[in-house]
Parts: sequence; C-alpha cells; structure tokens
Amino acid sequence: MTDKNPPYLRIVDDVRRRITSGDLRPGDRIPSARRITQDWGVAIATATKALATLRQEGLTTVHPGVGTVVAARTRQPPPARPREGTDTDLTRRRIVRAAIDIADAEGMAELSMRRIATALGVATMSLYRHVPGKDDLVLLMIDAALGEEPFPAARPDGWRARLAFCARLQWTLFRRHPWLAPAMSLTRPQLAPNALIHTEWVLGAFDGTGLGQHERMYVHIMMFSYVRGLATALEPEADAERETGMTSDEWMESHEQAFETLGATGPLMAVLQLDDFDFDLDKLFEFGLTRFLDGLETFLSPPQDARFTSTSQ
Repeated sequence: MTDKNPPYLRIVDDVRRRITSGDLRPGDRIPSARRITQDWGVAIATATKALATLRQEGLTTVHPGVGTVVAARTRQPPPARPREGTDTDLTRRRIVRAAIDIADAEGMAELSMRRIATALGVATMSLYRHVPGKDDLVLLMIDAALGEEPFPAARPDGWRARLAFCARLQWTLFRRHPWLAPAMSLTRPQLAPNALIHTEWVLGAFDGTGLGQHERMYVHIMMFSYVRGLATALEPEADAERETGMTSDEWMESHEQAFETLGATGPLMAVLQLDDFDFDLDKLFEFGLTRFLDGLETFLSPPQDARFTSTSQ
C-alpha cells in the first residue's frame, strides 16, 4: 500500500519513531538538512520543513554550533490559565519576568501587553497598574537582564582583564537574551541602573593609567558598540532557527551549491571548502575582543602627548 503522506511527514514519522524507541536519545544529533536530502532523495525545502515540524512538536531543539538534537523532554502543555481577575498577587517583578520569558522564547516581535496578560492569566488592563506602557516595560526588562550577572567585589588586576571581564559578561547576557542587544540604544542610551554599573566598571578600569575621562568614555562606547553590534545577529538567528529548524552551519551547508554556482573563487572558495570552519559567534566574539584589546594596548603605549585627544580639549 502506497504511503500517501507528504515526504516531509514520512521523514518526521521516521525520526519520531527513532526517538520513541530510544534509538535517538536526548542530546543525540538529528540528521542535518543536507544529510536528509541525501538519505531521502528530497529537496532542501522538504528537509527544512521536516526539521521545522520536529521542532514545533517539541521533539527536537537547536543548539548553536552543534545542530538539531533530540530535546531533553517533549514539550509539556501550558499550565491551566487562572480565571480572569485573579491578579491580587500581580507585581511589577512578575510582569517583567514574564515579558523576558516570552521575548527569550518567541522573540521581541511577539511581545505585547496582551500576550503577557495571557501568560499570567490576568486582565490586560491590570498590567497598567504596575507598568505605564510597553516602553517602560522594555526599560525594566533591560535593567533586569543586565542585573542577572553581578560584577565581583574583587576586581581583576589591570585594565585589560577588567575590560575583558565586562565584555564577556555582556556577551553572556546578550547570548542568554537575544532580544537584549537590539533593544538597547547606542545614541540614546536607556537610563537603566544596571547599565550604568557597566559604564562605571569600564571607566574605573583605567584608574592609575593617566587616561583622561573623555578617552575612557570613548573606550567604553567603542567596546559596547562591538559587543552589542555582534550580538544583534543573535535574535535574527534565533528567529531563523525557530522557523527552519536549521542552524547557521546547516543553512550554509544547504547552500553550498548556490555559492559554487555564483562562481566563488580564490580565498572565498578556499574558506567555503574548509571542513572545520563555521560561523561560530562565540569564536568571532573572542577573536574581535582580543584584537580590540590589542589595539588599546598600543594606544596606551605611546607618551601622553601622542595619544588621541578629544575635540573638547
């Protein structure tokens, strides 16, 4: 008897059976889209749809730099929603936490006061007794997220170690909350208390170096611009993984033929043919941070009168 299911569903059924039987265990990698096209003889779009379906069913999850793996546990149904009006224990902190959870899981585009109220099981208007509006809520979210990883009381020795600690702490938070970097402004910085702590940490790292306050502020802005700039790739990548079930590496693999068709030659083709190269954002971050700090090392080496001076002087 001929199986009338679409090809992508037959792939889903096969992977589901392997997970249910224990042949694939939590954490085991699922065949990539490229491998599926080879094993099943289907188009890349079909393979992508199968991976996306497995993810939507909660059977798999995407780990950046690893690929699609079997989820630790199948997705549980949402908890029963409390009846409307049971908001006596509603607090600003609960609202902010719910907003962060939604933005983390679904992206900032899905965040709304109505969506938060639904998650908390309360009337939408009850939120406004604690938060004036969405702009105020986003500021509270930024502040709460930046405060999740406090700075240590004992500071590392030297400006370089202190800057590296701050940059890596910011990267950790941006990694944890992909919406955070795009939500923050460089030219109109939000007045979040925990953001000011980051600024103070960087400015204070140069105590005893003779570096002026203007230059310290420029260093802070440039370092934050670097970390935040790279981190703005995290939310679109998370959205793409949710929609396709493919990591960036798997996407690149699925488009190898397209790159070859474009006639990539020379150094570009050499990079595309590297089996061990991937667009790992953590590696890119560390590479760029080291080069940034190397540049500052050179900047701090010349005599004071050879350094860059601000236009206000």
